[in-house]
Amino acid sequence: MDSARRPLTPADWAVIVIALMLPTVITWVYFILLNGADKSLQQGAYAIGKTIQFALPIAWVWLVRGERQWPRLPTGWSVAVGIGFGLIVGTAMQAIYYAAPQVFDAPAFEVRKKVESFGIGSPAAFILFAVFVSAIHSLLEEYYWRWFVFGQLARGCRPPIAITVSSVAFAAHHVLVLGLYFGYAGPTWPLTWLFAAAVAIGGAFWAWLYRTSDSLAAAWLSHVCIDAAIFAIGYKMIMI
Repeated sequence: MDSARRPLTPADWAVIVIALMLPTVITWVYFILLNGADKSLQQGAYAIGKTIQFALPIAWVWLVRGERQWPRLPTGWSVAVGIGFGLIVGTAMQAIYYAAPQVFDAPAFEVRKKVESFGIGSPAAFILFAVFVSAIHSLLEEYYWRWFVFGQLARGCRPPIAITVSSVAFAAHHVLVLGLYFGYAGPTWPLTWLFAAAVAIGGAFWAWLYRTSDSLAAAWLSHVCIDAAIFAIGYKMIMI
């Protein structure tokens, strides 16, 4: 990362705060507020919200601040570490699912309702959406959370604080998703917070990996592995 960039201004800090909260607000709108609404409303809110979210970093860094910065090419060790981490976590997730599939029976009902209302209830639509999220959306999330949010925070505070704050914020919108499926009460509610904590840990690892390698490639490929494992479990839960 380029330490020669000028220090953060109050306006920069305001944009960082907005960036920390924006994904949670967007998720609340399309995932919670519009849950069960017509699929066109849900898909439209998703598309608009994600466009705003992923346009914000480039608009601020490139257009407003006039900086032309971009992550460097990956190093071999970082890619190997990232993929290794993703495969380990993905395998652990599969093991948890197969060890106690009955725990996922009630969440499976909520997942099925959600994917059907969102317009991806068929196997083909679900797989296409899974490929998009795993391959493309994961890259956009790494660009947003690691390159922009963590990268900007690291300019204004110590790296451990930047890692912690960005990773907790990264997990925040996942709490809404997990809460819809596993609940905030009842027998499966601890999984909401357990999985959210796992997301935060994953985000912290990716922030560290990005900082040490100065490349999004390793974190992205790691993210791809984990998202693919999540959708594989989702497919088994509701399609088989």
